[in-house]
Amino acid sequence: MISHLLRSRANRCSQRMRRPLFEIRLDVLTEIRERKFFMKRSLLKALASAAALCVLLVLAACGGAKGPTVAIPNDTTNEARALLLLEAQGFIRLREGAGIAATPKDVESNPKNIQFKEVEAAQLPNVLRDVDYAVINSNYAIAAGLDPVADSLAIEGSASAYANILAVKQGRESDPLIRALAAALCSRQAAEFIAAQYGGAVVSVVDELTDGYDPAVDYAALAGQTVSAAASPTPHAQILEVAKELLAAKDITLEIVEFTDYIQPNNVVESGELDANYFQHVPYLEDFNTENGTHLVSAAAVHVEPMGLYGGKQGDLGALQ
Repeated sequence: MISHLLRSRANRCSQRMRRPLFEIRLDVLTEIRERKFFMKRSLLKALASAAALCVLLVLAACGGAKGPTVAIPNDTTNEARALLLLEAQGFIRLREGAGIAATPKDVESNPKNIQFKEVEAAQLPNVLRDVDYAVINSNYAIAAGLDPVADSLAIEGSASAYANILAVKQGRESDPLIRALAAALCSRQAAEFIAAQYGGAVVSVVDELTDGYDPAVDYAALAGQTVSAAASPTPHAQILEVAKELLAAKDITLEIVEFTDYIQPNNVVESGELDANYFQHVPYLEDFNTENGTHLVSAAAVHVEPMGLYGGKQGDLGALQ
């Protein structure tokens, strides 16, 4: 048995020894090529994986991952105001000196990589459900059924510099009808209505409240006349209703014309179609004058509407913190 096994091994070795030398070299070369191919393929896979990892690390370090979407007004002053609110909450940092002219391009630090969606101010409540958050002016929030105090996740303080004003064409600030309207808007009655109606969502900024009338105005001479004012529906037109009653007591008619945009109210005052408007703050008015060549000025500062940050797809501020 043992001798049989020895003979079998000897035969196999003899067969190998009898193979031509070129066949052996060919086998060796083939094996070397195969090993090189597999080594090269493994190396390429390793390099590809390493490159992908580097890209992911770079994107993470640069904030490349898409963050929450925040809708903000697309007009210059309200856009800057929204960005300043986000900065005050610590969510972003703006370039030094950007101030009331800030745009998303001025954002220097954005840890959560917030995606800004610029929307016409009046449409912000309508897009709220489609974005993570939206920064909305209180007048549009109230009109959409939102409570700026109860529903906002963050809100400006009442010391905001964006007081809403009664605006007129330059040169008409001292017109008796305009002064009569301004006195009615700056009345104790109007301030009390604002406090009772809006519960902090709208705040009077009048330091010296009137009894509704200006002692320097000859109301008897104005009896039977009409003064007209453009206004947004909420809260401006509602506050004007208080002024309307005060003026009616002096036989002066206040015509209130409602607008839902930020353009036409200024155009109709510039053209003289209406006497005044009540819907905007001074930064917006100044920017509008510069861009459109209009000549409108403030006749009285009446109230401030703290701008708020509202949750859409997000129910809290977690995605921004």
